[in-house]
Amino acid sequence: MNGRWMRGAGLVAAAALVAGCGSAEADDASGETFVRVINVEVAEVAPQPFTEDIRLTAVATANRDVMIAAEESGEIREILAEKGQRVQEGQDIARIDDAVLSAQVEQASAQAELAQQTWERRRRLWEEEKVGSEIAYLEAKFAARQTAANLRALEERLERTTIRAPFSGVLDQRLIEIGSMVGPGQEVARLVDLDPVKILGGVPERYAADVRVGAQAEIVFDVLPGRVMTGRISYVGATVNPQNRTFPVEVVIPNIDGVIKPQMVANVSLARRELAEALVVPQDALVRVEDGYVVFVVTDRGQGEVAEVRSVQLGPSRRNQVVVEGGVEPGDRLIVVGQKSVADGDRVSVVNR
Repeated sequence: MNGRWMRGAGLVAAAALVAGCGSAEADDASGETFVRVINVEVAEVAPQPFTEDIRLTAVATANRDVMIAAEESGEIREILAEKGQRVQEGQDIARIDDAVLSAQVEQASAQAELAQQTWERRRRLWEEEKVGSEIAYLEAKFAARQTAANLRALEERLERTTIRAPFSGVLDQRLIEIGSMVGPGQEVARLVDLDPVKILGGVPERYAADVRVGAQAEIVFDVLPGRVMTGRISYVGATVNPQNRTFPVEVVIPNIDGVIKPQMVANVSLARRELAEALVVPQDALVRVEDGYVVFVVTDRGQGEVAEVRSVQLGPSRRNQVVVEGGVEPGDRLIVVGQKSVADGDRVSVVNR
């Protein structure tokens, strides 16, 4: 019985020795060699275009957002557009009582007509028949001009008793009701143009040399999942904000369905530079080590395919892709699945041929 116990203990010790061995090969109790082969998936490294971007948080603003003010004083007699209604440029919004101005226009019109006829008669008498005096001739001439100008001014004031939309948009607020008294400069409504919209953000000053008008931008709103919008930078600020060390940029994008609201938060990616031929690898293929990052590639060392470790120097990244500036070459077969289960020299089997 002691002999059987000794033989069992020996087998357990041998099994423990094999289990603790970290190499790809191990001998069992019968002397046979087992080779550990790890299944991996690879992707061939090849040069491809890559755009490095700058990411920032921005807000949406209306293309135009103004408070419409009255230009004449009086009582609001009629409201022609309701809050929330879309209006066109020049459309009537409200009318101010114009009874007094209408009477003044009629009076000025009569005075202008009389002055014009008086001037015509004085002109014929003086220029054709040399009758009368030159001073009377000049007085009639300038009286006609004066009364005509007075008539035009009153007609313009009468026209301004109708409050109109200066551009097409949505009447977001209405601050008056029928019977309200208004005066020149008093705000009566808010008009907002939401198509297109402007995306305003601040770019860190270290990118001042990289951001230009016309560069491509990509905009994503967290509240609008699945929608990726693109536009071009339409404005780059000339000064840096001393408080946050950023300079402003503006991107204009369409908003045909009006789903983008002012003050929505947007995630913006601005194109910094474009690389025509870059070696780009998935970030998931990188393995973190003490002094940086490594990747594993599949190579043939004469006894089958094995994993080979490579230290890499990383460049810019974008969307889970990163540029490798050293450590891999075009044509290398990069392990993209199973890279965390292999060590340098491990036998591997590529399963995605």
